[in-house]
Amino acid sequence: MDWDKLRIFHAVADAGSLTHAGDTLHLSQSAVSRQIRSLEDSLNTTLFHRHARGLILTEQGELLFDATRAMNKRLEAAAARIRDSEEEVFGELKVTTTTGFGTMWLAPRLSKLYEKYPDLKIDLMLEERVLDLPMREADVAIRMKEPSQADLIRKRLMNIRMRLYATQDYIDSHSPIEKLDDVASHRLICQNPNAAQVAAGATLVSHLLSNDVQNTLTVNNYFGALQAVLANLGVGVLPDYLTEDFPQLIRVLPDTESGEVPVFLAYPEELRQSKRVAAFRDFVQEEIFAHRRKIRDQLIPE
Repeated sequence: MDWDKLRIFHAVADAGSLTHAGDTLHLSQSAVSRQIRSLEDSLNTTLFHRHARGLILTEQGELLFDATRAMNKRLEAAAARIRDSEEEVFGELKVTTTTGFGTMWLAPRLSKLYEKYPDLKIDLMLEERVLDLPMREADVAIRMKEPSQADLIRKRLMNIRMRLYATQDYIDSHSPIEKLDDVASHRLICQNPNAAQVAAGATLVSHLLSNDVQNTLTVNNYFGALQAVLANLGVGVLPDYLTEDFPQLIRVLPDTESGEVPVFLAYPEELRQSKRVAAFRDFVQEEIFAHRRKIRDQLIPE
């Protein structure tokens, strides 16, 4: 099968238009159209339905587009590996992690990485959905559980727990919280137990709600829950890594916490030699070590 025709087909399928694909490929619309007709003839099938608003893939076209999309991602990965073996640390690095961890812990620390590698471009994708690393939806992932995908290099960074926090202003102006039953008389700020989150956090929230809690504020990520706690709206279920950067958080009910949640950094085996990945991995590990030291120092009385 002609690679050049496949490249043109992929551009047309991606753009949904012969004209837009031609602009991308620097070819005339007629040249693109001829290549598509030639490819359809060689395969003895129709790849596109033509209509006034553009092109729609046929079932056979969808199958071919899935294949060319996978090929394109593999070619991008190969190109990245070649560049990384010859160049300094620069270019785009796609990093995915959860909204909470990425917003509250990772993003505020990235200035240190940019100071060291000013030509690095981080594309930070924050969502609860697990992106497919081998298919290059992202280059590096920080996940709140061990990745199950094959062909990944993984590194356990730390363990976190979900705990109860409030501000001193809130504690001073509301009834005491000395035992678990006392939570019922306060507004509980948390994620809905059915929302996408780590299982340990959902289990803790379900346990707290079983204590006849009447007033709640549910938020679909920990960043929103943090803002509500800092605004003195109630007692929040938050990850313990926040205590370093938000010293105004006071832990409530020290004996109440979730199970341990492992935090893993992972990237595809094919990016083992990537200088960009190595730079990001080393940066995150250094920040984790600094985070642990700071927390340890806070626990040691002067």
